[in-house]
Amino acid sequence: MRLTPDEQDAIRRTAAAVFGADAVVRLFGSRVDDARRGGDIDLHIETAAGRATFDNEARFLHALEGEIGERRVDFVVRERGGALRPIDRLAMETGMVL
Repeated sequence: MRLTPDEQDAIRRTAAAVFGADAVVRLFGSRVDDARRGGDIDLHIETAAGRATFDNEARFLHALEGEIGERRVDFVVRERGGALRPIDRLAMETGMVL
């Protein structure tokens, strides 16, 4: 995994503050592979129903930028109990829980 322990902690803390303490954050994509270089930070956030709002997503991105600086971060939010999209399946199968 190509995130520092401080970056991992900042992502977990920010997700918990915005989406709730029960939010599960997974890193997926190129940053999971230690042999690769560069790439954006791809996150999958699983949260309780009612938490996946546009306002929360904007708050998360803004707060995370304050924690880890301006980095290219892509993320998707899934509410528990909802239908699994292909991106959800991919993140759950290939991602690593932070």
